Amino acid sequence: MLSVRGLQVTYGSNRVLNGIDLDVAPGECLAIIGESGAGKTTLGLSVMGLVEGTVRGEILIDGVNVLALPEHSMQQVRWSKVSMVFQNANNVLNPVHTVLDQVMEPMVEHGMKNKSDAREAAGTLLTRTGLPNDRFDSYPHQLSGGEQQRVLIAMALANDPGLIILDEPVSSLDATSRAEVVNLLRSIAGDRTFVLVTHDIATAGRLAQRVAVLYAGTILETGSTSEVLSRPRHPYTRALLRSYPNMTTVKDLQGVKGRMSRGTTGCPFHPRCTQAIDVCSRERPPLVAANGRMVACHRGGIITLLAATGLRKSFGRKRAVDGVNLSIDSGETLALVGESGSGKTTLARTLMGLLPADEGEVYLEGRKVAGRDKDFYRQVQMVFQNPGESLSHRLSVLELVREPLDIQGVGTKDERERKAIRVLGEVELPTDEDFLHTYAHHLSGGELQRVAIARALVLDPRLLIADEPTAFLDPSLQAKLMKLMLNLQEQRGLSMLFITHDIAVARKVSDRMAVMFDGKIVEEGQSSMLTTAPEHPHTQALVKGASDLHSGPDSI
Repeated sequence: MLSVRGLQVTYGSNRVLNGIDLDVAPGECLAIIGESGAGKTTLGLSVMGLVEGTVRGEILIDGVNVLALPEHSMQQVRWSKVSMVFQNANNVLNPVHTVLDQVMEPMVEHGMKNKSDAREAAGTLLTRTGLPNDRFDSYPHQLSGGEQQRVLIAMALANDPGLIILDEPVSSLDATSRAEVVNLLRSIAGDRTFVLVTHDIATAGRLAQRVAVLYAGTILETGSTSEVLSRPRHPYTRALLRSYPNMTTVKDLQGVKGRMSRGTTGCPFHPRCTQAIDVCSRERPPLVAANGRMVACHRGGIITLLAATGLRKSFGRKRAVDGVNLSIDSGETLALVGESGSGKTTLARTLMGLLPADEGEVYLEGRKVAGRDKDFYRQVQMVFQNPGESLSHRLSVLELVREPLDIQGVGTKDERERKAIRVLGEVELPTDEDFLHTYAHHLSGGELQRVAIARALVLDPRLLIADEPTAFLDPSLQAKLMKLMLNLQEQRGLSMLFITHDIAVARKVSDRMAVMFDGKIVEEGQSSMLTTAPEHPHTQALVKGASDLHSGPDSI
């Protein structure tokens, strides 16, 4: 029904679409999702032939390249073969004409000369969209937002086009009206083809069979809606989903670090990406098949940063870690959850090389870790459970945070001190001379833990292993520290292995969870699914025992 090839749209020197290729089959709904400014509306307007900028490429509707048509021919295509439900009803509906007259207008323009017939047909369409008969002769300002949206949908259906562009059809509506309009669109779909342009991911999930993710004028990922929204493969898609609120999300919302910029060489997302490498800044990645969908990424999509296979560690006859397989993706937070004595800390220390594994292997970006050298510790750092025990009381705050840079021989002493002071500011600690020269035993528990986090981050690691980082803090400080760690992860693009016995805390910070019991990983999955429908008895017990402010004594 619709094929787009090499579509470029430029406004002056600003290229808004940069070589778009996509296909939409007859009867299919394709959702185009992305941040504001990605080029979604420009793509829809291009299909309608309504873009004022310079347009290159091909847009084929039923095999006809509409970009090659003169305007008088395009006028015959517009509204009869392709129509559009525009984003802002106030900018589209004429305030001096009734809504019935405005639905009639495209019918009359396209050959329905008998106005009585056009009026009857327009009324039938408005009724079909759910607008009450007594509203037909109303003016747009007399209708609610949901009613105005129904009028726009009726206008788009006026000449029974096979292709309809839906530009943010529910973005300005309340939740109830949004649900009503979505249900209406599903009811009128039939064998029509839809292109849904939206930043509302829930609407895309309800209407579209496939999704294309648009960023700075470039498609970064396409695939079936269920696959893309549940298992994103491009780092941008994952970041976009993290920032969207929905009733199945348990993790606190995170935005996409940095800002979208146009004119970037190479991959347009690389300045904000958690796993960019040199080639990403030089060459634009093609959209190619990867992991069951199309992804534009030099690394084939989200990579696995750290993996462990068959890890075992025993102390005498006690097997603390028993055949553990574990993986952490770039930019991901994996929560390792379990009761005290389950093996969580032993696993973390084995991953760090602080304890030798009896069996098994650890891989960093697919390369087997034979030993833990300086390069490994530049990339992987750990925040220990008790900062009072892990931080030397003979060193000042500045010396504690600077020490990893000293060990690695990074820069001059002045450069190392400036870096340490900058990171202390990142973790929201004072940077005045008095605080910098304070010793660890003079600090509060919350300050100590922030110093420990700064020390772990000063080398700019890619993975942070946090072992019960809030266990010794009161609930208020716990909340502040967790928010800080999430913000640092977003700003730095960190991967994190977050170890905790509290599944309620884990569900607020993690993308995935792994539940550990008696040295084994007994259940693993998305945090939202694992906490709402746990399968293993131990996971069920952890969920049941989680803190609930609304439970009374009978629930204990």
